[in-house]
Amino acid sequence: MGAATHPGNTRKRTVAILVALLLGIVSGLAVHSFLPAYIHTAEQVSSLLTGLFLRLIRMVIAPLVFATLVSGIGKLGDQSLVMRVGGKVLLWFVAMSFLSLTIGLLGANLLQPGLGFTPDHAADVSGLKHPFQPIDFILHIVPTSILDAMGRNDILQIVVFSVLFGLALPAAGTAGKTMLGWSEELAKIMLRMTDMVMVTAPLAVFGSIMGSLAHSGLGMLLQFGRFLAEFYGTIFFQWMVLTGITFCVLGTRIKDLIQNLVQPVLLGFSTASSESAYPLLLEKLEDFGVPARIGGFVLPLGYSFNLDGSILFQSFGAMFIAQAYGIHLAWTQQLLMVLVMMLSSKGIAGVPRASLVTLVAVLPQFGLPEAGIALILGIDHFLDMLRTATNVLGNGYAAAVSAKWEGVLSKGRTEDAI
Repeated sequence: MGAATHPGNTRKRTVAILVALLLGIVSGLAVHSFLPAYIHTAEQVSSLLTGLFLRLIRMVIAPLVFATLVSGIGKLGDQSLVMRVGGKVLLWFVAMSFLSLTIGLLGANLLQPGLGFTPDHAADVSGLKHPFQPIDFILHIVPTSILDAMGRNDILQIVVFSVLFGLALPAAGTAGKTMLGWSEELAKIMLRMTDMVMVTAPLAVFGSIMGSLAHSGLGMLLQFGRFLAEFYGTIFFQWMVLTGITFCVLGTRIKDLIQNLVQPVLLGFSTASSESAYPLLLEKLEDFGVPARIGGFVLPLGYSFNLDGSILFQSFGAMFIAQAYGIHLAWTQQLLMVLVMMLSSKGIAGVPRASLVTLVAVLPQFGLPEAGIALILGIDHFLDMLRTATNVLGNGYAAAVSAKWEGVLSKGRTEDAI
């Protein structure tokens, strides 16, 4: 799907993002500690830099998802092959989701992150309330207008339309072949646009980190340091488990895959937005050897159904709130909560605060106070950074595993270029 990214450019881009991350940390702490009068200005600069980048990325997401998914299904050919690949990858998503929820649950029970917190204020969660209704969810899957879905970047609705559109191509004869070629060319153009947008990524990384630390400083991080450390530790354990399972499928090639995933994972971590990493992730998977038709089919599905970091936070966050309020949940209740979260977490967009929305939806069903979200809101940005990075990593693994299962995983175009 276009020319490969030169290894030198990849290294430069990674270094630029890391430098921007460090500069953002130093600048944010400096403003908070020594220039408090400019905190508001720093937050405005942060909103500008991050907002521009995210708008540019979201501008290409909808046409890119549509083009890659349609061309991916079109290249897969008959519907039975689409169902086979889709069925396997959805089983993988369900298994990894259940595993992630279980790891979050066990981590919270073992580490007891909520002990020692004394909640004494209520949070305004009216904007986060979004009760999970199965019927509404099913109806929401089907778009009333694809233009409306694209305008809102509703990935799940775009996926449904694109899958049906791709499956209809063979029945359209010559017109279907023409549209397939058009979709492939559109995907190439959108990826080149993405390369142009990615030039601004370091500025967005700098702005995001600088603004957060200018506002909260180290005080917020120190106050919640234990909770952050325990959550990060649980997520890193999840990374080890996911990597071990993927190793069982890919073997020693997983080292090459991890090298290719470093940059999109780092970008997702820095911006706390899965959307920002999607185009780069698609490109790096193709560099690794995942065919465009597989990556273009699996990733859009993964962005709706395979948010490993976000759903781990569901069980971990719920147990944290229960412990903070001294509410005991029996194991039977915890297992039921996992099953409910398996449903409520599906189809949420990989954007900031989506995890809080679904968590607020689940809390009342198990007698947990919604006000407990107040304990998380202040540091949610730092939680969301690692949640997003995990989502990106998990979807990268899923695409590579799917390609391996289908016997189409190649050595990778970057290796060939070298």
